Amino acid sequence: MRLVVQVKLLPTPGQASALKATLRACNRAATHASQVAFAKGLKDRNGLQKEVYADLKAAFGLSARPAVRAVKKVVDAYATLKANLRAGNLGPPTSRRYRKAVGAPVVFRPEAAQPFDDRCLSWQYDARTVSIWTVAGRMKNIRFACSPDQLKTLVEHRKGESDLVQRGGKRFLIAICDIPEPEVFEPVDFIGVDRGIVNLATTSDGTNYQGRRLSRYRRRQARKRAELQAKHTRSATRRLTRRAQREKRHATHVNHKISKEIVSVAVGVPPARAKPRAWGSTGRGIAVEELGGIRERVRLRRDQRGTLSSWPFHQLGQHLAYKARRAGAPFIEVDARHTSQSCPRCGHTERANRPDRDHFSCRRCGLAGPADHVAGVNVRDRARSAWVFVTAPAPTP
Repeated sequence: MRLVVQVKLLPTPGQASALKATLRACNRAATHASQVAFAKGLKDRNGLQKEVYADLKAAFGLSARPAVRAVKKVVDAYATLKANLRAGNLGPPTSRRYRKAVGAPVVFRPEAAQPFDDRCLSWQYDARTVSIWTVAGRMKNIRFACSPDQLKTLVEHRKGESDLVQRGGKRFLIAICDIPEPEVFEPVDFIGVDRGIVNLATTSDGTNYQGRRLSRYRRRQARKRAELQAKHTRSATRRLTRRAQREKRHATHVNHKISKEIVSVAVGVPPARAKPRAWGSTGRGIAVEELGGIRERVRLRRDQRGTLSSWPFHQLGQHLAYKARRAGAPFIEVDARHTSQSCPRCGHTERANRPDRDHFSCRRCGLAGPADHVAGVNVRDRARSAWVFVTAPAPTP
């Protein structure tokens, strides 16, 4: 599996100026190549490279490999645009967004990410420095900072390109690491995970990860955002951008903590620096509801739309999936219909089984409990049946 490792660069002022100039030159060159590709209909890499290669080196000061990577970035951008158009992500062909996308060449931001291969960038892991090509020449001994776990992953598994990124005046290197996946073990059972807004996650073991703190944090950020938007100044806009990035990082951190603990419980290994909860038996898989397209299926009041739009359920599912793969634990998605209205004991399904958001009470057998916990149990039970179906041998003809 592929894992992304991000390290922070710690350049000197001179090195920082050279990196900034390099990003701007590479993106100006990519925008020029994009304009040529759009005007002449060149979307293949070889044809575009023959057309613009000499210009990128002469007019923008790029050496051979950065010029090639700039062309590749343009080709990838048009391939992504074509895929989005086919998938309908930009609306129908008559929509304004669709027409705008196809009516002008792709433009690259001055500080957009730029890929570097091993000929342009080399890592010195022991010294925690990198050497990178810039428009001012080869810059050596640029320090970087990362955790010991990240450094170990880089040393053992880094392969391919690394992307130079600038965000908020800081510079980062994003490296791709190819990590071998362990063989998925046969689970003795499953942990069902019900995802929600009030409770971010509730497991079939009864562990509840409440979303109150995240909701309070987001409400406070929304108030601050409204105050800044009312000022209509450049400094307010810059602060809005920083706040949005901070809020996104905070939600990602919360999802990482929750998913890490759930996977650790499933495989029976408590996470480091975490308060152990009710650890379950080892060797269990993880099951979640399949919630794709829920924003299109659900109709909400206007005051609820912002909450649903900022609900990070998809990211939590992604974190659970890749952490389960790294641990070799089975991961499965099951049908989400009526998980909080169906009785796990007698199977009776009725809307009246859930009289309010927090409580479940079966109208037939009388089973009662927290609604989210019952939903987690139903997810677990469905995963048991689904796993037997998936792993069953194919019938012989």
